[in-house]
Amino acid sequence: MTQLLWQKPGVKVDERIQRFLAGEDVILDREFFLFDIQASRAHAEGLQQIGILTADELDGIRRELAALADDFSAGRFVLDEQFEDGHSAIEARLIERLGDTGRRIHTGRSRNDQVLVATRLWLKDRLARVAALCRESAEVALARATAEASLPIPGYTHLQRAMVSSAGMWWAAWAEGFIDDAVRARDTLAWVDANPLGSAAGYGVNLPLARDHTTHALGFGRMQVAATYAQLSRGKFEMAAIDALGAALLDVRRLAWDLSLFTSAEFGFVALPAEYTTGSSIMPNKRNPDVVELMRASYSAVAAARTEIEQLLSLPSGYHRDLQFSKGAIFHAFGRGLGALELLPDLLRNLEWKPERMRAALDPSMYATDLAVDLARQGMPFRDAYKQAADPARWAEGDPEASLAARVSPGAAGDLRLDVLQQRLDALR
Repeated sequence: MTQLLWQKPGVKVDERIQRFLAGEDVILDREFFLFDIQASRAHAEGLQQIGILTADELDGIRRELAALADDFSAGRFVLDEQFEDGHSAIEARLIERLGDTGRRIHTGRSRNDQVLVATRLWLKDRLARVAALCRESAEVALARATAEASLPIPGYTHLQRAMVSSAGMWWAAWAEGFIDDAVRARDTLAWVDANPLGSAAGYGVNLPLARDHTTHALGFGRMQVAATYAQLSRGKFEMAAIDALGAALLDVRRLAWDLSLFTSAEFGFVALPAEYTTGSSIMPNKRNPDVVELMRASYSAVAAARTEIEQLLSLPSGYHRDLQFSKGAIFHAFGRGLGALELLPDLLRNLEWKPERMRAALDPSMYATDLAVDLARQGMPFRDAYKQAADPARWAEGDPEASLAARVSPGAAGDLRLDVLQQRLDALR
């Protein structure tokens, strides 16, 4: 391992203790490394503005940071166990290439605000991706709701056949759900869009750091003003981001449950794209909906990550090393969650209905609510109409398309209001 940034003369470093301290940090920092480089560049620019670096020194740092980013992206530079973490790797590289100029890069900052700003930039990037994927999923669902507005499908409550529904209503539900998820991800991004760089270890430094410059250079919406709050926000902002991701994954979980049921032989309403299924290792007849099932399971990683971070936050103010574990939590949550969301739009585009099976599952009892409402509309008190419509003797085969067309309450099959959803979707662009 390279020389530790904090190592003091005469103090022996126990390798077992150091392994415990470092944990997975250097591996996880690969995820945040390019953002750390980006923030280091902005910090160096700020140092030049207040006279800590000369213009030539800044040029050298910019050049070497760009080269390091290229080398890392191309695999020529590997962030591994020879470094304590990504921060020390950046500094070591600059010292190797620039000597004393590299030794000046850390002036006015701490690894505390360094990890905060890299993580914050990473969270912004990931939340933007969540919002984009939810928006795309909503676009697909809305287009299919329009195209399949009157396709009959059984509607269920308690997993029991309830009323005639439509593919249009099914798709509209997911369209509105993912619009809401996109809005939440976008709003959460705006909430976490605060620059902690320059707060140092949480108490500022005796230099007039150019925090306005780094805020602008890094594309933040605002500066996180109070140096002490920068540390308090670690974990809090991560939980908010995970909550936004989790809202989308909860919708994915319920959608995946529908598809798990609808693709079973007992329902037979849906055929999945072949690439979204796998075969059995022993049963030649099987095609398994493994992708859908793993999409359904993905929320578990998000929930676990949120719980882990929440438990880490049982702390007094200021920085504590406990917070190191929050990096792994958000990495695993977004890795699993975005993996599921990335697959969702194409799944929604390419799943196929089996209309004959859906129509065959409609039985006379599913028109009973229509009958009760019709009797009430004719003047019968609804409770009396309800009793009459509950009599199986009054049930008869119905016309599903007519039932759907008559369902004119706003948001129902006869008045889907898809134009309203389209307007909300357009506002997200």
